Amino acid sequence: MYQKSRAWIELNIENLKHNVEQFRGLLPRDCALMPAVKANAYGHGAVLISKALQEHGVQSFCVASVTEGIELRNAGIEGEILVLSYTHPSQFQDLIAYHLIQTVVDGKYAQELQKDGREFTVHIGIDTGMHRLGERWENIEEILKIFHYPNLKVTGIYSHLCVSDGMSQMERSYTIEQIHHFEYVIEELHRNGIDNFKCHLQGSYGILNYSELCFDYARVGIALYGILSGIEDQINATIDLKPVLSLKTRVESVRVLYRGESAGYGLTYSTRKNQKIGVLSIGYADGVPRNLSNCGYVLCNGKMAPIIGRICMDQMMVDFSGMEQVEAGDEVVLIGKSGKLEIRAEDMANWAGTITNEILSRMGGRLERVAV
Repeated sequence: MYQKSRAWIELNIENLKHNVEQFRGLLPRDCALMPAVKANAYGHGAVLISKALQEHGVQSFCVASVTEGIELRNAGIEGEILVLSYTHPSQFQDLIAYHLIQTVVDGKYAQELQKDGREFTVHIGIDTGMHRLGERWENIEEILKIFHYPNLKVTGIYSHLCVSDGMSQMERSYTIEQIHHFEYVIEELHRNGIDNFKCHLQGSYGILNYSELCFDYARVGIALYGILSGIEDQINATIDLKPVLSLKTRVESVRVLYRGESAGYGLTYSTRKNQKIGVLSIGYADGVPRNLSNCGYVLCNGKMAPIIGRICMDQMMVDFSGMEQVEAGDEVVLIGKSGKLEIRAEDMANWAGTITNEILSRMGGRLERVAV
């Protein structure tokens, strides 16, 4: 039973549904959401989030691996589930057994799927300029060949925009070039009599900065959870996104650290006066970045407290000096609201020198996820 005992994540499902409606209103009517629920739904909890999305009319999902897809199927998630990454031949049977759509990562991989002898449903990845996965957009003959493999049921093609979050002239020009490459592939397929397939290109920033594009799906990721990757990110769209996740923990112990004493591993923090120190029951094994040692803040009882000392595997320390009513068992917020103050995931990522995608996706499995 959920006790909010040590450290946990709270998920505001109403905010999630609000964000879904915001994206539906932003995209063309014929474009359906295909949310990315990979990496445990960016740390939010893939099963819980996917169930909420399915109840709200979402019928297609993206995952990174067969294992993630199986988890959703076993939890009762229906509709399309697209595996975005490579699947080893030892797991080919799972693609069929769990009705998963496999990405064709390049022409050679298509041959491997074809030679297996069983029928697979696939989407073809098209490399339009990111140069990570997909058959190159120029290789139309190779792409056509994949469509004609008898053991591959091609139901879609897609690509990924690698600088759609950027606002510079170079970044926008490169993105537009990628769009044109993708549209060229679609036109060539149609010219060769192939038209029974779906298309998708946009991730979160592709939607937020190029919402006028009209494809069959939009693979919304981090932004679905009411978060941008960076605190200074700018977007073109007018949209009201609300954070879904809050990260909370408890005060384990409160003690006095006397002037000149040090706290934690490596003696990296020393006091210049007597200070009230709180030990929190959360650490880097739960996903709190160790980079936040001696920087960053938490919230307790509506006030902000700085992080001190090195963050440990299971604990971390903060300075509660000047806060009179703090005791063991009190709730502490690392991401979310306390009183009138708020720390957003973008703030934590900024303090840690990274992006929110990394912060959230690394949140540990021992953090219980609960809808509130």
